[in-house]
Amino acid sequence: MPRRGRARRHLVVSALVGLLLSGCTAGPSSRPPVLEGDTGPASRSSTEATPDVPLPDLAEPKNSTLRWEDCPPELLEGLDGEGAGGGNHPVSCARLSLSLDAPGLPGLGLTRLGVTKVGNGPIPLVVLNDVGGEPGTRYAVRLAETLPDEVLERFSLIGVDRRGTGTSDPVRCIPDPERETLLGHDPATSVDPLLDAARTAGQQCAIALEDVQTAYDSWRTAGDLEELRAQLGVQRLNVLGHGDGSLPAAHYAVRFPTHAGRIVLDGVPDPSNDPAGVVTDVAAGAEATLDEFAADCARRNCPLGDDARAVVSELADDARATPLRAGEHRMSSVLVRRAVLAGLSQPQRWEELADAVDAARGGDATPLFAFVEPWLEDSWSGAPRTDAALVTWCNDTGARLPHDQLRETSRTLRTEHPVFGSVVAQRLVWCSPWPSRQEDVPELGSPDVPPILVLSTATDPLTPERGTVRAAEQIPSAVRVAWEGAGHGALGSPCVGEEVATFLVDGEVPRDGTLCPA
Repeated sequence: MPRRGRARRHLVVSALVGLLLSGCTAGPSSRPPVLEGDTGPASRSSTEATPDVPLPDLAEPKNSTLRWEDCPPELLEGLDGEGAGGGNHPVSCARLSLSLDAPGLPGLGLTRLGVTKVGNGPIPLVVLNDVGGEPGTRYAVRLAETLPDEVLERFSLIGVDRRGTGTSDPVRCIPDPERETLLGHDPATSVDPLLDAARTAGQQCAIALEDVQTAYDSWRTAGDLEELRAQLGVQRLNVLGHGDGSLPAAHYAVRFPTHAGRIVLDGVPDPSNDPAGVVTDVAAGAEATLDEFAADCARRNCPLGDDARAVVSELADDARATPLRAGEHRMSSVLVRRAVLAGLSQPQRWEELADAVDAARGGDATPLFAFVEPWLEDSWSGAPRTDAALVTWCNDTGARLPHDQLRETSRTLRTEHPVFGSVVAQRLVWCSPWPSRQEDVPELGSPDVPPILVLSTATDPLTPERGTVRAAEQIPSAVRVAWEGAGHGALGSPCVGEEVATFLVDGEVPRDGTLCPA
């Protein structure tokens, strides 16, 4: 039976929606265009009617061809209480073989994706994570511990390691010294060393990947989901995308509207064709999240004291002159900031992050380095995350900044956002020498798709709310639930979890603009 406990809250929320939509959480950016001819996405009117496409019914699989087996124990290492056949939700693994085609070049061979099945719910719900984040196979296991029970009673989570990540056939093409430079050099100091490293990385990836260099993007990952749908034996695919994992989920609905099921997008990247403006918003979100972390630290009497922001800033500034040591690794000022940013994105690890920062200022940087180690080091399951992230991000984007704008934008970002401006500026340089996308960047939405639930977070250090709002404006069938909390993604909120359960399990579409308190 559908839950009805939300009716009174929606009466209150409806009075607030007008204020929310007229404030800073909605509408197009006031930033001036950076690229000639770029006017930004058109804002969808709050009175515009959404397409009358019903939310599809749920149906159990028929004739699935996937073979589920016990997972390697290493896959579940560090996930307390979980395991194949154990913990709160049983976990099993499978491999999906599919065609690795590139634009205009079919028949380039096969690749394999790693997938996990979490829980015994009768209906599959595919889970995708950020390409640079924890692989989807592991993220699905963690997510199962936070979603409402009724979701896991109805669905099994199908975690997918996107092309080149995790237990899928890995992308490993960046030489170790260049990877260190890509992550550790400050472009606000000088762009050229970072640009040289990006050029070398691009050349080596072109050599290693050859004809399939452009096959790693979110649009073709949506095609992987269609093959997964067929092998799962379902008529419609239900998908939950987190962070930039929302992009292939959204593209799937556009490419295969008659096979799109119930889709949830948690923190969608800004689709604006304005790379400098996009990373400026990301830097602002990261700085705001640091403030939330500092306030939480003060409330908990954490070891960083009443001003954790000052402690982080001082630690990073000191590392400019004397880099921290973590085993064989040197942690530059920017790498220290990147490690902190990685911790800020996961509020459940804020206590661990505070202890790591405290240990680093005492001379032991190893706990802090652990937050960025997956970006630099091989793991049992594949290559460092940097490689697949760089390849996918650069294939997904079309705009590039010239050298003079890279230098000026990097300096502006560090001035305006002194803790994280340099970190987010790196990404602008990474893709600068990469071949520009020859195809049009695909639209996120289509009038032919069912309602899509979009979740935004007020203080998100990776996919800021302003960008998610712009993304929702491009999806005609989007309905947005806005969480007023902090962290990367809103699925940790009980209120958001209730809305997601109502959408996925009961098939009730929330009111667009519903607010969930922090």
